[in-house]
Amino acid sequence: KYLKDVLAGVLLSPTPKVVSSVQKFEIFKNLGILTVPANYIHTTRLADFYERHQGGEKKSFYYYNSDINDQNFANPSRILKPGEKFQVDVVRQVFRGETTSEERMAFLAVHRGIYLGAQGASLVFDDQKMRTDLPKGKWYSSFDEKDRLWQVTNGRRRVPCIHAYSDGDFYFSLGFFESVCGDHVCFFLFRDCSQK
Repeated sequence: KYLKDVLAGVLLSPTPKVVSSVQKFEIFKNLGILTVPANYIHTTRLADFYERHQGGEKKSFYYYNSDINDQNFANPSRILKPGEKFQVDVVRQVFRGETTSEERMAFLAVHRGIYLGAQGASLVFDDQKMRTDLPKGKWYSSFDEKDRLWQVTNGRRRVPCIHAYSDGDFYFSLGFFESVCGDHVCFFLFRDCSQK
């Protein structure tokens, strides 16, 4: 009888709910349509961006990681061209706990996201309305395929990330692809709308 009771308890115990990667996230902010500017030059994009925002006396970023440069991020999945248009959304994590970069990229794949990496993040920041509309108190990653991200000496890959702090400060920094993230780290979803 004792063994029967134990077995019945095991069989009747609720099984833990498994949440798929895609269900851990939601699109929660539409930033609008981003148009690649007519003077966009891929080979110097990040240098031009740095000079415009950090090269003068007035700085746009409280902190700017100088490793976000054209040499380290020279080979993104998508080389942008002037005039291309992308719908830009912000995705947040709705799952309590930590998620991986692979799970975040799985969400992007389901929604036909395009990887624009450091160049995409810089374009979002350059758009005054998008920058203003970014919910504050969050970080915003801009993904690319893992093998196209800059690899540091220990073999880890770096993911460009804009931090929009609640006090109005911005950081342009690098996270680690291999690290897990909490719900304070959002990410950009870029979708091509040039053909529409």
